[in-house]
Amino acid sequence: MQSINPATGEVIATYAEQPATEVQRIVESAVAVQAKWRGLDFGERAAPLRRAASILRRDKERLAVLMAQEMGKPLEQGRSEIEKCAACCDYFSDHAEQFLRAEEIRTEASRSYVLFQPLGVLLAIMPWNFPFWQVVRAVAPALMAGNAVVLKHASNVCGCALAIANVFREAALPEGLFAAVLISSDRVAELITHPGIAAVTLTGSTEAGRSVAAAAGAHLKKTVLELGSSDPYVVLDDADLDATTDFCVTSRLINSGQSCIAAKRFIVVHSVRAEFETRFVEGMRSRKMGDPLAAGTQIGPIARLDLRDSLHEQVQRSLQAGAKLLLGGEVPKGAGAFYPATVLTHVRPGIAVFDEETFGPVAAIIEAVDEADAVALANRSVFGLGAAVFTRDSARGERVAAQLEAGCCFVNDFVRSDARLPFGGIKASGYGRELSVMGIREFVNAKTVSVK
Repeated sequence: MQSINPATGEVIATYAEQPATEVQRIVESAVAVQAKWRGLDFGERAAPLRRAASILRRDKERLAVLMAQEMGKPLEQGRSEIEKCAACCDYFSDHAEQFLRAEEIRTEASRSYVLFQPLGVLLAIMPWNFPFWQVVRAVAPALMAGNAVVLKHASNVCGCALAIANVFREAALPEGLFAAVLISSDRVAELITHPGIAAVTLTGSTEAGRSVAAAAGAHLKKTVLELGSSDPYVVLDDADLDATTDFCVTSRLINSGQSCIAAKRFIVVHSVRAEFETRFVEGMRSRKMGDPLAAGTQIGPIARLDLRDSLHEQVQRSLQAGAKLLLGGEVPKGAGAFYPATVLTHVRPGIAVFDEETFGPVAAIIEAVDEADAVALANRSVFGLGAAVFTRDSARGERVAAQLEAGCCFVNDFVRSDARLPFGGIKASGYGRELSVMGIREFVNAKTVSVK
């Protein structure tokens, strides 16, 4: 497995896959140490998580550079990602005891209550696009709930996987309670079948989710899946276009557009479509593309050349199907997997950028007749992760948000994950929730105790 700098094409490092015997030893070690970890009180579990938060903040610059080198994230965004990870560790350290406190329920028995107890070893299968955040947001609540975690990270960010393991090691988390395995994707099903793995969480593509769900389901193992999306942003006729445009451009270009909850389909009511389109194109044009290690870069490269080429192919198919190009749409000359900010209009259902997830800085503008048509177009998707609506009338915004088929709906803001709020999707965007009280309870046994 290789880490390749997507800005230059340079091979950064090569990693040998771990043999099956080594992976088995890692899982067995996690099983053994988890049996002891689950017996600790919440304060004892929280101590290494708090130390991990401090280490993350201390090493923020180095870890942001590592992300820039391995998957092309602009430095400032990498720094923010590490800060978010540290805050997540602190949040679950502070709140896990409250979230998992036994719940008394009045029944005919003398006493009835529900205990929340750990399941065992969680397999976390994680992608490259937020290589620290997506790991930590799964691991912090899982550890605080008393579970152990084995991480199978994306093959192009092995350096990040090992860096996370080093953070927890320095934080004095019990040896083996968190471990990263370096294996290729075609060995994941084999790992899921290991009797020591109690449950699986995956962030990735819809196709990967189907595969993991099938393997886990065959062995009756609990799964949480956070998958792809084609998030709609609905712009109504009374939206504040200055603020709306800024939110929309920011969301479309987060992580160079490589985010499951980045805005992708901009569904704009007819009366403001032309003005929004003009403002939006100028906003997209103003963002600086370049070396992710350089100050001021806002758009880095796509994480891999094959992904850049697939993105361009989606744009070409969309143009051939009748979309109109307003900005970008051409592969830059020179080294690296760069792709420019791109805007297409005259987009409708049946066109690739409407129907498919676009993982890069490509935006689709869709005109709606009115509010009802905008909601119908937003929901005309196999996906359902995030959505947003923009209007000067917040009550109207809440009414529309309630109609949008998504796990997360934001009014007059861009979609983001927050440790305090449940995060996840519906339809082809997956099931289950991460973060908040709902997330920490995904991988516990809700055990009923009834006393006569």
